[in-house]
Amino acid sequence: MNHLDLSDTRNRNLGRILQMQAEAVGDDVYLMNDDKRVTFAQTDSVVNSIARGLADLGVGRGDRVAFFANSSLDIIFLTLAVTRLGAVWIPINAEYKGEWLRSTLADSRPKVTVSDTRLWPRLADVIADVPHQHLVLRDLGDNPMPPQAKPFAFLKSFSDAPHDMSFIDYGDVNAVLWTSGTTGKSKGVMQSHNVWVRSAEYVARRHNTVPGDVTFNVLPLYNSAAWMMTIFPALFEGIGCACDPTFSASQFWDRTRHYKATQTFTLGAMHLYLWKLPERPDDADNPIRSAGMTPMPDNIIAPFCERFGIEQISQGFGQSESGNVLSRDPTNRPNPKSGALGKVTPDIDLRLIDDDGNDVPVGVSGEFALKPKKPHVMFEGYFENPEAMANAFTADGWYKMGDLGRQDEEGDYYFVDRKKDAVRLAGRNISTMEVEQAFRAHPAVDEVAVFGIKSEDLDAEDELAAHVILKQGVNATYEEIASFINNTAPYYFVPRYIEFVDSLPYTPTNKVQKYVLRERGVSDQTWDRKAAGFELVR
Repeated sequence: MNHLDLSDTRNRNLGRILQMQAEAVGDDVYLMNDDKRVTFAQTDSVVNSIARGLADLGVGRGDRVAFFANSSLDIIFLTLAVTRLGAVWIPINAEYKGEWLRSTLADSRPKVTVSDTRLWPRLADVIADVPHQHLVLRDLGDNPMPPQAKPFAFLKSFSDAPHDMSFIDYGDVNAVLWTSGTTGKSKGVMQSHNVWVRSAEYVARRHNTVPGDVTFNVLPLYNSAAWMMTIFPALFEGIGCACDPTFSASQFWDRTRHYKATQTFTLGAMHLYLWKLPERPDDADNPIRSAGMTPMPDNIIAPFCERFGIEQISQGFGQSESGNVLSRDPTNRPNPKSGALGKVTPDIDLRLIDDDGNDVPVGVSGEFALKPKKPHVMFEGYFENPEAMANAFTADGWYKMGDLGRQDEEGDYYFVDRKKDAVRLAGRNISTMEVEQAFRAHPAVDEVAVFGIKSEDLDAEDELAAHVILKQGVNATYEEIASFINNTAPYYFVPRYIEFVDSLPYTPTNKVQKYVLRERGVSDQTWDRKAAGFELVR
């Protein structure tokens, strides 16, 4: 372990940090995959070589290198090599295909595109429409290497002589991350070196890292959390980072034992899959000491820690544009404050504002608005998208997250909904997330998306609508589900419109595109509560 002092901003860039660790703890293991172990010095050497290979292809300061590839140590090497040239790396979701893949790559306009032969059939369908100068593929043996591609081994064939990185500033953009597109067209979030370093410092404090710690990554490398929560924190702390290409609930704990991993991070439903595994006598016989698990239901935190022998679970709230904004103290105790997101991180100012940019009172829902207290704490803007930038900021420079929240008397914040997903009905602001929770309590409901459709009577208000997927082999009527909601939730949670559907429109990262549902509106198959004469019980 080698905890770095990065108070000198000249050292707050990823290429320089790797160089410093190679000089200080070069023989210590940094990266692991299965039985492969790569030290800091070895990582530094191969990164130097790949950087020279990229430079041979004409990559220099500000040029973009996109990767559309399955997770591997080579992709980590590639990313760090790009940073050494002052260039910009752009991860593309490895699940993309067709128009999603074409438009994301075309909008990125990379000088070099890196992929692998397993994904080549999908890439081949769109590559003619993607401006680029060079194609580099990792040869995984599943498909032949196309004649226009250079093998990834070409990049590794160059000298490992050190690079001059003195021209790189900690505020330089070194990555563009494409958002998932749940509320419209994806936007490219431009990140500086310092954003990654800030996150690494934060994660290290949350885990209370000690010598011998190893962090375990199971997130795909196109996900910013993989870098923010495991790979770069391990680089900053000088500890090992074990990387598996995919998450497997059934193998997760055995993999932590294989790597002797003491830290990890899971996202979304991953930890719930772990919780739902059949109990085993050796559940607690694993090396994980500290875990970040977001979002973890409050009632599961204490029993999860007890069952799996974890000392603490930490949680946070943020997004690609802002990094971590709110965080709870790590805990293993039962009955934490229900739903609370915690306190504001010290280098960001936070307000809750209405549509006119005015602060809302305590207890009232408002949009999260942020302003950094230091340079390069948040994103550097949206890639070649001035319209998105103009819409994202107030006139006096506050960034609007697009999320609604509220604050209680004790200063804790709570998430309400995505602003574009929230519905205003009869003077009330209704969280579609809360309505969806009420639907999911019905035994026939498998999945649901709740959204707003503009009211026929008042442009400023919406009618609630729900698209419902029923469990396989289970029948229910619209009236039965509406009555259930009416009996178990506030009466105004009962939607005006309900429709049973076979599927929902998802992004490739499995997030519902509610804007697609809003644009579609009602159809001949939609049940209309008012037209059906359904009477609400108040």
